[in-house]
Amino acid sequence: METILHLLPLTDGQKAAFQAAAPEAEHLFLPTNDRRGATDVPSDWRERTTLLLGFVPGKDLKTFPHLKWVQSWNAGVDPYLVPGVLPDGVVLTCAAGAYGPAVSEHMLAMLLAIHKLLPGYRDLQRSHTWGAWDGLGPVYSLRGETVLVGGTGDISRHFARLCRALGARTIWGLHRSDKPVEDFDRTFPLSEIDALLPQADVVALTLPHTPETAGLMDRRRLLLMKSDAVLLNAGRGSAVDCDALAQVLNEGHLLGAGMDVTSPEPLPADHPLWDAPRALITPHSAGGYNHMTVTLDNVADLFLDNLKRWVAGKPLRSRMK
Repeated sequence: METILHLLPLTDGQKAAFQAAAPEAEHLFLPTNDRRGATDVPSDWRERTTLLLGFVPGKDLKTFPHLKWVQSWNAGVDPYLVPGVLPDGVVLTCAAGAYGPAVSEHMLAMLLAIHKLLPGYRDLQRSHTWGAWDGLGPVYSLRGETVLVGGTGDISRHFARLCRALGARTIWGLHRSDKPVEDFDRTFPLSEIDALLPQADVVALTLPHTPETAGLMDRRRLLLMKSDAVLLNAGRGSAVDCDALAQVLNEGHLLGAGMDVTSPEPLPADHPLWDAPRALITPHSAGGYNHMTVTLDNVADLFLDNLKRWVAGKPLRSRMK
């Protein structure tokens, strides 16, 4: 008999659906905050658990001796893919596909805030200064702009649709190849980024952490961007050199940068990016399920579908290992 440890904060109806999907299994429910994962699982539960639906810190996986499958609530599972973290033979699936609406809307909100100079106006408000209506400079619109999206997965496609709805003229995607992907006018391999950056008005990154993406946007590439372009990052902080970004912004290059992820993370209190002009920073909050109900529902639906597949012996969605 399987013992399934559920770490999502499920409703009674959702719990019943999981129990119906695997009626022969023992179901253990431990609602957990999505920011830190489960660190307080009782030792006897760890001993019995065979299927883990949620997230525990990678260093704790070794305390679950009978694991067969880990279904993470994260779309990116690189900490679990470090050699030696996931026990041999354990299946790993991620939650890719659950965060598209939440993260893409957050990215769009950051983009529009930068385009309309809203952080600057908020600074005026805090200083009780009315100011000249045109004192902060011209505002921008997505209409007619070229958007370059790093990544062509679920979040990227949602963001592309939002940009198109607001009038973006051209939407390109950076992918492993130039294979066509829905919602993009054209896709290019990541190796062509240098030729594309000078043409883009918006560069939006939703990339995973890989050897190819780590340090992708260094000083040289940041300076390849248009002087009035906007950089967004909601994938992995390692894709952008934040020291170089702070320097470039302080030099007056780029209209702005919206960063939901940084490197390092959390961003140290003395990091120069905090005070860089036109930098808008949020604390990796775009995709959290605790503050957007639809995201939690999406994650729970994905978990339930994969559990049904596991019971039926069918291929699992978003399998990473």
